Amino acid sequence: MADTPVTLITGARKGIGRALAEHYLTQGHRVYGCSRKASDLDAGGYRHVCLDVTDEAAVRGMLSEIRRDAGRLDHLINNAGIASMNHALLTPIDTVRSILDTNVTATFLFCRDAAKIMKGRSFGRIVNLISVAEPLRIEGEAIYAASKSAVRTLTEILARELAPFGITVNAVGPTPVATDLLRGVPEDRLAALVERQAIRRMGTTDDVANVVDFFLRKESGFVTAQSIFLGGVC
Repeated sequence: MADTPVTLITGARKGIGRALAEHYLTQGHRVYGCSRKASDLDAGGYRHVCLDVTDEAAVRGMLSEIRRDAGRLDHLINNAGIASMNHALLTPIDTVRSILDTNVTATFLFCRDAAKIMKGRSFGRIVNLISVAEPLRIEGEAIYAASKSAVRTLTEILARELAPFGITVNAVGPTPVATDLLRGVPEDRLAALVERQAIRRMGTTDDVANVVDFFLRKESGFVTAQSIFLGGVC
């Protein structure tokens, strides 16, 4: 158990987060997940915490629990996020605040408190989920794209700040993946997005896991501040 990797995944109840939790459980990791609602993932080595990722006290409480329970934290995958497709002129301020809090503030909170644990062992891997909505400049997603742009900048600066502690910080930007985040997006709109990729297909959770695997490897200790957008988007 002493050498068992400990991995924390936010937004782990469904979608990409759920797929990543199952993926790392099969690789023998001890996995902690969180979301606002309870998870039905029942597997040895998995612990789920119900919390609001924007609640600083709750985030601190979860990281303290991991420190007490596991004594270490090797990997953090910041997957939790929300989106809202709306013309800027029709976007309520409450939606703006909710997206920025969930996508940016929560990512910062988890990075900050996870790094405090990781630096004790001079090792850590942080991977943040960004989005092709930013480089593609998708209409109707101004605030969502802006929030993910902020996460990319946060990734690059934290990589510099945390490098002295043996912690790398990178990001992966999936192309459209069939998850609840895309529920309600018209098929013709998704098809148009796929056509703007060099590789014209929808992404899969396996595509995402492949890049996260690379970032988490011990051998990837010289790779930091990098953002990889899938599908040939640039």
